[in-house]
Amino acid sequence: MISRLFIKYSLLNVVGVKIIKFNATGYFHKMAAKEVQAQILSGTEIAKEIRQQLARDVLGMKTLLSEFRPGLAIVQVGDREDSNVYIRMKMKAAEEIGIKAEHVRLPRTTTEAELLLKLNKLNSDPSVHGIIVQMPLDSDSKIDSHLITDSVSPDKDVDGLNTINEGRVAVGDLSAFLPCTPNGCIELIKRCGLQVDGAEAVVLGRSKIVGTPASELLKWNNATVTVCHSRTKDLKEQCQRADVLVVGIGRPEFVKGDWIKPGAIVIDCGINAISDSTKKSGQRLVGDVAFDEAREVASYITPVPGGVGPMTVAMLMKNTVLSAQKSAQKLLDSKWNLRPLRLRLQNPVPSDIEIAHSQEPKDITQLANEIGLYPAEISQFGSKKAKISLSVINRLKHQRNGNYVVVAGITPTPLGEGKSTTTLGLVQALSIHKNKNTFACLRQPSQGPTFGIKGGAAGGGYSQVIPMEDFNLHLTGDIHAVTAAHNLVAAQLDARMFHEATQSDKALYDRLVPTIKGRRKFSNIQLRRLSRLGITSTDPNALTDEEKARFARLNIDSSNIVWTRVVDINDRYLRKITIGQSPTEKGLTRESSFAITVSSEIMAILALAKDLGDFKERLSKMVVAFDKFGKPVTADDLGVTGALMVLLKDAVEPTLMQSLEGSPVLVHAGPFANIAHGCSSILADKVALKLVGEKGFVVTEAGFGSDIGMEKFFNIKCRASGDIPSAVVLVATIRALKMHGGGPLVTPGTPLKDEYLNENLDLLQKGLPNLIKHINNGRQFGVPVVVAINKHMADTDAEIALVKRVAVENGAFDAVLCTHWAEGGAGAVKLAEAVIRASEEQPNFHYLYDLNLSLEEKMSKIARDMYGAEAVELAPNVRGRVEQYQAQGYGNLPICMAKTPLSLTGDPTIKGAPKGFTLKINDVTLSAGAGFIVPICGEITKMPGLPTRPSIYDIDLNTETGEIEGLF
Repeated sequence: MISRLFIKYSLLNVVGVKIIKFNATGYFHKMAAKEVQAQILSGTEIAKEIRQQLARDVLGMKTLLSEFRPGLAIVQVGDREDSNVYIRMKMKAAEEIGIKAEHVRLPRTTTEAELLLKLNKLNSDPSVHGIIVQMPLDSDSKIDSHLITDSVSPDKDVDGLNTINEGRVAVGDLSAFLPCTPNGCIELIKRCGLQVDGAEAVVLGRSKIVGTPASELLKWNNATVTVCHSRTKDLKEQCQRADVLVVGIGRPEFVKGDWIKPGAIVIDCGINAISDSTKKSGQRLVGDVAFDEAREVASYITPVPGGVGPMTVAMLMKNTVLSAQKSAQKLLDSKWNLRPLRLRLQNPVPSDIEIAHSQEPKDITQLANEIGLYPAEISQFGSKKAKISLSVINRLKHQRNGNYVVVAGITPTPLGEGKSTTTLGLVQALSIHKNKNTFACLRQPSQGPTFGIKGGAAGGGYSQVIPMEDFNLHLTGDIHAVTAAHNLVAAQLDARMFHEATQSDKALYDRLVPTIKGRRKFSNIQLRRLSRLGITSTDPNALTDEEKARFARLNIDSSNIVWTRVVDINDRYLRKITIGQSPTEKGLTRESSFAITVSSEIMAILALAKDLGDFKERLSKMVVAFDKFGKPVTADDLGVTGALMVLLKDAVEPTLMQSLEGSPVLVHAGPFANIAHGCSSILADKVALKLVGEKGFVVTEAGFGSDIGMEKFFNIKCRASGDIPSAVVLVATIRALKMHGGGPLVTPGTPLKDEYLNENLDLLQKGLPNLIKHINNGRQFGVPVVVAINKHMADTDAEIALVKRVAVENGAFDAVLCTHWAEGGAGAVKLAEAVIRASEEQPNFHYLYDLNLSLEEKMSKIARDMYGAEAVELAPNVRGRVEQYQAQGYGNLPICMAKTPLSLTGDPTIKGAPKGFTLKINDVTLSAGAGFIVPICGEITKMPGLPTRPSIYDIDLNTETGEIEGLF
């Protein structure tokens, strides 16, 4: 906040003969004067001093935030010259102070609706801290000026005219914007040295802009106030009682000298033009007070002009700087005002969907406000979820990132070990119970597992994302957008092959570059293709026949197409299909297939893009096929990049949701954890890292165990984003460790065997090498590893103690028992405390391998260091393709291993932590847009199938209540 100005200066009275000086407290003292004349309160000089102080305040803000600058928008409808004069004064004052002032000129044809739309945009612009609507509105249309002033956000209403701000003044809340002219009057009165407490004040005039708010401010400064107006009886006698007389009645020289109490302070707010033949203009400006008469009686008086007018402008600037300081303070102090939701724990714990339905989520706009988002930065999808604009990253670009924590797991059972549940429990503990700004960043679940065997991915028990049915079903449509975009590429690919096979070079070229309304030109994407081909001419008619043929023909090899179609459903019968069987396709049939949408390279790109430009560049580089000469054919060659951007323009924004306890969750992207890297998006993480601030936490999840998800998180995602992780949370269960010790198979839908329901320390001891290997995997990246033991009901104290001891002895930073499934965030407080301590460690993060290594060397490094293999064995076809990729310039890409998550080896039946085996790689694919090479170990399908009894049997819609039932 700007402190009161205590100014020491002298001022020569330009009207009388006396000299006025301020002392250290800013009060006047008479040095020499004719006692019969009032001292002149020069608003011009005082306003100048205020502007100088404001300039120092702005400089102070820039010292802390180098590119931060207060922003003021002055909106004018029409072009009245008197308004232009006032606006120039405000613009000049703003420039002098260091405020970035924008004169928003709107024509006289502007309608009320158009003006309201413009104000709404300015209200939503975080770079604008103050808005002034210049009155009167010079419009051909009828515009309600009261509606307009009330449409300026109270937080940006530097005029102080919004009814909300006026109401605050009326009830004595002076913390918001004070109306400028009245506030300038108060400042002038205080400069006189009068003790306002108990003084008799009379305000002549009751206008919304001056009289009424001036009386309120005087009242809350403890004066005894009388408000008079044109219909007040005994008006002269009322004025004669005033120690302070504020006049704003709009009548030239209305108040005469004999109306004024001797020694009173007179503040003249009027400004009127009267005829004066001595002036070149034929007019002169006077106030509402007969100045020459009044100065013979009053002790202090404001001149017109040069009195209240300059103070009004100064107070406008002061309010703008105050608003900017509040915004700057938000950037400097990012502590949230998070309002938690109370859990109502039950024992036994109900089903996930029952728990989710028992908790009413906060309105998403409330949550957005609590975590520092501006209204313009969210796009609501109903009342419980919203898209977040990527502009947040730019707005907070000078904000230091928070702590970055990744949750991974040991090698899981087919039931999963609760990574998502642990992520949510940890975030609830950090945000609600440890009072840390904390985000969870999660992948959007596919409908495949939701309707298949695994169920939803919203967490579980009392550690969930809500509304969980929204989370698991459609959400904001991002996966459907990826489906549409992916299949558009496939459709264009087959269409291009058909047209090339059925047309001559000339016909093909003429259709690709048609003449429209007598004009022929290349599109932007076609110009990029010309550049790649080395064709310098950009005139379609100037190309040679050979150049036209090269441009028009992609010569796609139908036996070397890598782009298939996708659908977000487990549909095993689409694993191999035949396309082009219609007679219209002229015999151009071929075998193809469908994959599940989350395995699409577009989904991987969505998760790895750093900004819109990077997203577009990656999409353009996607290799969809190879031509007959073995060269890659890209999405840009097909001409679809721009269309993909249009389809995906909303999908690039992460979705804001919340946990059961009301902490924020960002949901974005959902790349397949086998074929791709299995992590939520870089963009979501970057938004979250800025919003939490330097002392906050962003907790994200990596798919599967540390050997797959965490390794890819570090080597692919962190390498692409440049964000440095603070800690790893490694989720382990007694159940999984017993399985790795030789316990019976764990099968979904089948009751657990006795070994998992009773204490068995020997079996557990034999399985601990798997945990030790995963701890070592995390430590190889130089990141502290905290083991989270996700408790199940059958786990015993002895078993838990054994896991804790072995984990710490083998390099874990800490090992903590977690009960968040049954207790929410309270059950993960010790885990949160361990994560906080681990994040305070000096970071020593490094990647596992150098990108300059050959592709085979990088594969070997991952296999040896992450899995425990002795060597990798490349099938002959794989070796040839790897050499091809190297020759085509893809050799410096990172590796994204596709391997079973159920074993450290490539064989899902092998448990524990085997060593010295050979990892066989029987296929390899290129994801040039995503930016990685995918070696495939064993049988990895991109299209899962539904089991005999999928989750479909349990899912239903209650037609009476409208609630979804049976989601896991």
